[in-house]
Amino acid sequence: MFFLPKDLDDYIVQHSQDEPQILQDLTRETYRKVLQPIMLSGAYQGRVLSMISQLRAPKQVLEIGTFTGYSALCLMEGMPDGSELHTIDINEELEDMAAGYFARFRESENKNITIHQHIGDATTIIPSLQAGFDLVFIDADKPNYVNYYHQVMEKVTSGALIITDNVLWHGKVVKDVKPKDSSTPILLEYNKLLKEDPRLQTVLLSVRDGLTLSRVL
Repeated sequence: MFFLPKDLDDYIVQHSQDEPQILQDLTRETYRKVLQPIMLSGAYQGRVLSMISQLRAPKQVLEIGTFTGYSALCLMEGMPDGSELHTIDINEELEDMAAGYFARFRESENKNITIHQHIGDATTIIPSLQAGFDLVFIDADKPNYVNYYHQVMEKVTSGALIITDNVLWHGKVVKDVKPKDSSTPILLEYNKLLKEDPRLQTVLLSVRDGLTLSRVL
């Protein structure tokens, strides 16, 4: 979804770092083989995630919502040798596809990153993980965002970054909520929680469908 005119959005992409070949290949394969390929982070947002990761150089990363692995690959660009990535998704059918690209990335970049792919309900998996994450990316089912927020806050270190996708939810956050809409009320609550939590410093960025960057104090 474009919140800026498409020609202006295209200009922004053209004047940002180019998308690496591995991500171009993953994008093409996702569009060929997977339903709802628009769930990919995309070139511009991917470069934002990569830049944040490279600035932070996180050693312990948690991603909620693997999909085909695009955003994880972007985050891996900034992860140093010896780091660990835990990525969770409910769809086991995409596990092998993502794993193949993760292996290709580690080989081509000669990076020693341990990757744990978890398949199942994230609300039951997150509590089982050890605390100590210094970067978290949340991009999964919207009705569970508040649940993820509370669980993640138990697992992060001081100075950790929490990045959340789709916080503008196609612009629905500033419109009247429809009676059968179960996602928008949760996102409204979630955005309010991030803003008002004294443990966080939060800024909402108008990147793609809305990307919130929160720093744990």
